[in-house]
Amino acid sequence: MEITHKEKQVLLLAARESIKKYFDRGSYTKIEYPIYPVFKIHAGAFVTLKIDSHLRGCIGYIVTKTTLINTVREAAKQAAFFDPRFQPLSSEEVDKIKIEISVLSPPQKINNYEEIIIGIHGLILEEENIRAILLPQVAVSHNFIREQFLSALCEKGGLPPDTWMMQKLNLQVFTANIFSDDDEYE
Repeated sequence: MEITHKEKQVLLLAARESIKKYFDRGSYTKIEYPIYPVFKIHAGAFVTLKIDSHLRGCIGYIVTKTTLINTVREAAKQAAFFDPRFQPLSSEEVDKIKIEISVLSPPQKINNYEEIIIGIHGLILEEENIRAILLPQVAVSHNFIREQFLSALCEKGGLPPDTWMMQKLNLQVFTANIFSDDDEYE
């Protein structure tokens, strides 16, 4: 899915404002965003928050029943305040966070591990009561090869890292349009 620079800027602003709104409950003025057609589609999205290049929260939705802009707003709030791996974001941290948004393509089932393309595909593992997801940028940021990416996915799902070698896993792949505060915009 193609997203213009202007649309990316607005989505980043909407994510940041969703977080700020949490602190400014009484004095918050609702911002009216331009209505671009892409904002009305139903697409999965993840919002990743970092402070000084360190992960501070990451929550998202693979599929959603709401619009993209609302998915981004909700994911931003969830990443800031409800990621179980972290304490809720403090008001002192709000201006320090860097926001990264990943807009997801629909997931596609794969039949063999060789179909996974590092740097292009994110992974979804679904096995009985286990569900785990790794965004495409995880493999890139850790310099993973395919086997390491699969092991990391197993670990995230609470399985031994070599589970993927012992059995064929129920996997799906997806791509993501990834952009952040750090990107250069015209």
